[in-house]
Parts: sequence; structure tokens; C-alpha cells
Amino acid sequence: MQDKAAKIKILLNSGLVAIARLDNIIGFNDKVKALRDGGCKFVEITMNTPGALKAIEAAADIEGVIIGAGTVLDPETARCAILAGSQFIVAPIMLVKTIAMCSRYSVISMPGAFTPTEIVAAWDAGADFVKVFPATIGGAAYIKAVRGPLPQIRMLAVGGVNLENTKDFINAGACGVGVGNSLIGGSDLTEITRKTQAYLKKIGLDT
Repeated sequence: MQDKAAKIKILLNSGLVAIARLDNIIGFNDKVKALRDGGCKFVEITMNTPGALKAIEAAADIEGVIIGAGTVLDPETARCAILAGSQFIVAPIMLVKTIAMCSRYSVISMPGAFTPTEIVAAWDAGADFVKVFPATIGGAAYIKAVRGPLPQIRMLAVGGVNLENTKDFINAGACGVGVGNSLIGGSDLTEITRKTQAYLKKIGLDT
């Protein structure tokens, strides 16, 4: 298994996190494989998806993709997800104890933050990436403005990201984007693969 530094490099080189927030986990592995076939390396399933831990356990060994847990609100949930096989933890909020839990198990942490103060606090606490959420509130212009004084912080744009605005966020300085229903919604696996390729083309990074 790759170490954390190698996984961070993979995300920096691909720039895309697929976010699965589902009504159930039926067919999740098939969607993961469709995303992988399109070039997506990071797939997150939110913890408010029924059966999320089972989905993580089942998908953790799929070759060529890194599975993580999202909507993680506390360190206890983070630990459960990590023990189930999650290799990265995503949160809508910044909680120091959750970041510390990720560090303890050497998994990637992606806490959510919005203001410059929150973003710096998350980075200082040891976050590997800071999820700027919801990104569409300020748009790409906000990412660019915050990146000006904080170029050292790896920021992911998440929340309202779609195919039309993805390139804007990347050009503004985001190192990647998190995309949910507009990418993984629906049951047509061929379409999911096609959309993944389209997003990666917009991002324009090494896939």
C-alpha cells in the first residue's frame, strides 16, 4: 500500500475527488470502477449514506482507486471509517481532534473551512488539504483572493462545483475540486466514465 505522501502526490496530479452521497450503497463498487476507468483516483462516500462503512470495506481493495469517507463530523466517526479501510477523511467543518485522529493513523485529512482564519487554523492543525466549502459562495474569485496571501496551503474547491466552473477554480489556484451528483449521479456507468474524463480534461492536470 502506498504511503500518505504518495497518495497526496496522486491527488495533486489528478485534481479530482468524486463525492458519492447516495440513498443506498447498491451498485457503489460499479460506480467506483466506472470513475476509475475514467481516470478518477479518489472516491469519497459520505458517512450519511446508509451503509457507508460497509461500502468502504467492500471498495477499499478495488485496484487503482483510493477510497475515503466524507461528511465526517467527529474523531470517533473518522476512526470507524479508517478501520473500515478509508484512506482519507473529509469533513464539512474544521475539528482539530479529527485532524489529529487522521494523523495518528497516517491517513489524509481534508477538513472544511471557509474564512482565511479557518483555513489557516486547519492547516496549522495538520490538515493535508483544506476543503474550501461551500466554494460557490465566493466562487473562483474568492479562491484567488485567499490564495494570494496563503499560497502554501493546498485548497480543494468543494460545493457547487460543476463541469462549467471547474476550470475557473483550478485557474484561481485550487489544487483540485470535489464533485458530487453532477459527476456520480445516475446509474449509467458509461456516462459516469465519460463525465470523469470530461472533468479531468477541464482540470488539465496529469491523469
